[in-house]
Amino acid sequence: MKPKKIFILLPDGVGLRNFAFTSFVEIGEQMGWEVVFWNQTPFDLTELGYKEIKLKGKPRAFTDLLKRAKISAELDHFEEKFDDPVYQTYKFPAGNKNIKSKIKNAVVTQLTKTYRGEKGLEKLRSKLKDSERKSPFYKQCREVLKREKPDFIFCTNQRPVNAIAPLTAGQDLGIPTSTFIFSWDNLPKATMVIEPDFYFVWSEYMKEELLNYYPFVKKDQIFITGSPQFEPHFNLKLRETREQFFEENNLDPTKEYICFSGDDSTTSPDDPQYLNDLAKAVKKLNKSKDYNLGIIFRRCPVDFSNRYDRTLETYKDLIVPVAPRWKKLGDQWNTILPTKEDLQLQVNTIIHSKAVINLGSSMVFDFAILEKPCLFLHYDVENKQDENWGVEKIYNFVHFRSMPTGKEVIWLRSKEEIESKLEAALKEAPAEVQRAKTWFNKINQTPAEKASERIWEGIDKITEKST
Repeated sequence: MKPKKIFILLPDGVGLRNFAFTSFVEIGEQMGWEVVFWNQTPFDLTELGYKEIKLKGKPRAFTDLLKRAKISAELDHFEEKFDDPVYQTYKFPAGNKNIKSKIKNAVVTQLTKTYRGEKGLEKLRSKLKDSERKSPFYKQCREVLKREKPDFIFCTNQRPVNAIAPLTAGQDLGIPTSTFIFSWDNLPKATMVIEPDFYFVWSEYMKEELLNYYPFVKKDQIFITGSPQFEPHFNLKLRETREQFFEENNLDPTKEYICFSGDDSTTSPDDPQYLNDLAKAVKKLNKSKDYNLGIIFRRCPVDFSNRYDRTLETYKDLIVPVAPRWKKLGDQWNTILPTKEDLQLQVNTIIHSKAVINLGSSMVFDFAILEKPCLFLHYDVENKQDENWGVEKIYNFVHFRSMPTGKEVIWLRSKEEIESKLEAALKEAPAEVQRAKTWFNKINQTPAEKASERIWEGIDKITEKST
């Protein structure tokens, strides 16, 4: 019997971590699927032994303007629908450097005004597809699909505009299409650029979000699976001994380490100051309480800036940078791609750290899985890099409302609190860890290590119905 063929659409590098570097492909092959990556990233998946077809081409410029208008109009609609101004905070200021960008911005503004509300958004979704049907990119995608005849198309990420043409071509040829909602905070941000036939979500909580934000989606189009991004934490083959990890990363075997997990410069422009405050607190603990602590600094993978250099130099006796193992294959942020090696690095960074400190990152879940506490920074520094930025803006985002009690992390509400609260976290397994695990089980289906299997079971159900 000929195996069914699936196209795993990789419109950007976001899906590599979840679907190329985990056991996702192997599970599908064991279930009788022929797995082919439809790959628009610079990453060569044949090096991992996978089948791939390179996806070449780009969306029309007008399609991108429609996408921008759709996001803006959706956020306006969400604000009105839920009577909540928070949705305006998800908007980024548009560049206005030259005449061309000013014209584009004017077009987006007019489109946003024209297509308001549910009916307007429905028209925008149709216009996005119709626009791409006029492109050479769509025609090429259609030709590939007619030649290869896949039974199913699975898009790894709902955000990229370049995913519209391949999915629309699939739908026009009667091939079932789907997408995975790749992050826990995506739906409130109006990042649903594509409109596939089926949706794979992390949890019942995310399913309800999807239905609330996009009422045209029906319940039977949604599959609750969890996210494969957490599966490596359960893979014992990835784990290294303390000696191995410390030797590979130039860590002092006499020290215990705290992990400082950095954000990008937009999310947390004051990260260098936070790292500096942590280093001061750790230095005091070492001196006054006879601790021997160090700091592992894991920067945001797409942050190659020099903004931390002064702090790293000042506290080089305390802070050891352990940089994410991502590859920079181009000048744009979306050409900085994860690697399989970084999965192992991240897992062992967690295992061999006592706790993590950051600003509102989902690393709280990664550490909770491995029974480690998370301390969330919740104060503004004295000399802010951006006066329009503040921690309240971050923690007011909708996805933090999923916290069951608000006590799932240890809150650092001033730099003066770091020393005492860090010491308390180190002395015993805090109750916050168990509460964080409860939070994690709310936003991600359990058992977390079975997400890939559940996705494949969903794909099987869909394709059985369509044959």
